[in-house]
Amino acid sequence: MEDGMRMGTILWRFGPGWRMISSAMLGGGIGPREWVLNAQVGKDYARMDPVEHLIEMGPEGSGVGMLTAAMVEHRTWAADGGVEALATVGLGTPTWAAASSDAATDAATYAASDAIAVRPGTINIIVAVPVALCDAALVNAVMTVTEAKTQALIEVGFPCTGTASDAVCVAVREEGPQELFGGPRSEWGARIARAVHHAVADGAHDWRRRAAARSPVVPH
Repeated sequence: MEDGMRMGTILWRFGPGWRMISSAMLGGGIGPREWVLNAQVGKDYARMDPVEHLIEMGPEGSGVGMLTAAMVEHRTWAADGGVEALATVGLGTPTWAAASSDAATDAATYAASDAIAVRPGTINIIVAVPVALCDAALVNAVMTVTEAKTQALIEVGFPCTGTASDAVCVAVREEGPQELFGGPRSEWGARIARAVHHAVADGAHDWRRRAAARSPVVPH
């Protein structure tokens, strides 16, 4: 319950034997994790204890916790060659990563608001890979996820790289020979890219349909 409203959550229970890299507030960085929680909150979320809030909502053990302003019941999922990707997509505040200096005022306002409230992510992506990756390949996999997300958004018709608060988590197996590469032309990186691209494109299309139903002006 958040501000008197019932919000949805997604809990992906991996169990033991998994290593994850994530940009999330709870369980971020690289290390062994057993679950990933993606919890919906209001777009004006203003709690000052987001990590504690995520711990309260999650199960026992070590895991990754994300917040999102997107409606998690509209999650999208895709798979490719053993890789699975799940995305929650909200595009109310799309942005370019390298905004021009003309956006300085908006950026300053955004930064000021960050000082008093946590910005819930609006495109959160969780990826599961059934093999082990070395640390460098994990970092490369996060790059691949981000590139595939951006490609999907632009192809659907959203001129942006995402939103300013997107989060990502890539889960890989702890045991087994470690793959050395996670880029989009490597064996597993290519599968990651295709799965993420499919999930994000489906989510962007769905968000646009729902936004058009709420307003006579279709967002671009």
